[in-house]
Amino acid sequence: VSGTVRAGSRFHELSANVHAWSHLYAIVDAGVAIRAGWAPRDLARAYLDGGARLLQLRATGVDRATLLDWCQEIVGLAAPVGARVIVNDFCDLVLMAGADGVHLGQNDLPVETARRLLGTEAIIGLSTHDDEQVEASARQPLSYVAIGPVYDTGTKDTGYAAVGLEAVRRTSVAAGTRPVVAIGGITVATAPDVIAAGAASIAVISDLLTGGDPARRVSEYLDALGGP
Repeated sequence: VSGTVRAGSRFHELSANVHAWSHLYAIVDAGVAIRAGWAPRDLARAYLDGGARLLQLRATGVDRATLLDWCQEIVGLAAPVGARVIVNDFCDLVLMAGADGVHLGQNDLPVETARRLLGTEAIIGLSTHDDEQVEASARQPLSYVAIGPVYDTGTKDTGYAAVGLEAVRRTSVAAGTRPVVAIGGITVATAPDVIAAGAASIAVISDLLTGGDPARRVSEYLDALGGP
């Protein structure tokens, strides 16, 4: 099974050097995209045009056939520019679409099961929201650890209060060489502070649509973060 995954062999090299991990993790949330008048494929293209090289496709309540089509389209757009595509929740779609990996929540498929399904080279990330979950993540076969929400956010209801920059610092220490992805309420103005706190990358959803020009907004984030 693992031989069918397009999960780049680059990743273990990257995970050993958090500075090589993309500073911007652009999330294509299908619901947010459609409400703003964007097809997920077109929004992904705009993010790539702006310079994003790490994307996640997130879609809740969408039929699997449609979601597979979106995954395949986005993987096809990402490949020519060397961008990586992560699928939220669904390992089977990673395999079928040839994506680079999966992002899991605390109540999703166990990380160990996802690793067995996707193989050693797949990118597997996990959302964490408190110190206990971060500590538990250290014992799991993960590629990166996500922490959040850093700030208050209305985009995704995690059921957890904002954790702040200090939690990003603690997670960075606990994660060791694994990249830490910070998410939740982050803006262009606060992004450099989050990176300075120890995050390798910031995940952004709604704020990338601010101003109505996602490619330009991505470029603004990359300028603020000193590059991809």
